[in-house]
Amino acid sequence: MFIDELTPIFKELAQHPISFMGGLFSGALRLNLNEDPVKSWLSQQTDSSSTNTKTDSNNGKSTGPQRISID
Repeated sequence: MFIDELTPIFKELAQHPISFMGGLFSGALRLNLNEDPVKSWLSQQTDSSSTNTKTDSNNGKSTGPQRISID
């Protein structure tokens, strides 16, 4: 019963241990990811690790919300 509730947490920990521990650490210290020291560090990390980016992921469409109609 209690183990069933913790199963998703253990799956995330097993799949992405460094990201999980970083999120746990920032949550425990109540770090705001939009404040300057953390934000600049995160932007440096994502810029250096994003070597394989998609050039045409939107198929020429603009970004933002799209309006659809459902009949």
